[in-house]
Amino acid sequence: MAAANRGEEPDSMSDVVERTRTAVLVDFGGVITSSVLRAFTDFGASLGGDPRLPLYLLRRDQRSRALLADHECGRIDAEAFERGFAERLRAHGARVPAEGLTARMQAGMSIDQDMLALLGEFRAAGRPVALVSNSFGTGTYDGVDLAAVADVVVISAEVGIRKPSRRIYAIACERLGVEPEEAVMIDDLQQNLDGAARIGIGGVLHTSASDTRRQLAERFGITA
Repeated sequence: MAAANRGEEPDSMSDVVERTRTAVLVDFGGVITSSVLRAFTDFGASLGGDPRLPLYLLRRDQRSRALLADHECGRIDAEAFERGFAERLRAHGARVPAEGLTARMQAGMSIDQDMLALLGEFRAAGRPVALVSNSFGTGTYDGVDLAAVADVVVISAEVGIRKPSRRIYAIACERLGVEPEEAVMIDDLQQNLDGAARIGIGGVLHTSASDTRRQLAERFGITA
């Protein structure tokens, strides 16, 4: 019976804590900010047509997807992306000027002070934190002291690789000095968590600061 009990104990524990980890990797848009998807939908509504058009193009239109990939990887700058994406919007009936397009798309986003506070608690407790963010437009990070948010900042255009490529997560771990198995990625998109999982990084699908705090503690043993 003693052997049987020892065999059952890890299974029951795994229902609560998957693995004790020490480091936090965190997305910017949609995690440290309010929802990017909602902001893009609000922007779509402002064009007077289908509010889902911007997201539809970025997800399904091959030319728009290529523009986004090139921009996020730093192969084209914000102005080139704006010109190209404005053309794709116009091709689908939305009359929109290119200049300042990315700023208007993100106008509905705001900084989540609760997430900033949570990350601050982790750093104060000695938990290493890396920001892992796909670039978009200019001024995205204005108003946020990234050095106060994270020990390491990995921006896709600066390293030439974007999420969900496993390499961008590996770079973040290398710069933090931790193994992937020691880290958890917080992101609002499952595809980005799937990319991180391919090298052994745990994942938290973010919906709110309070839920992310709970998941980190209950599933991975990460507390401030």
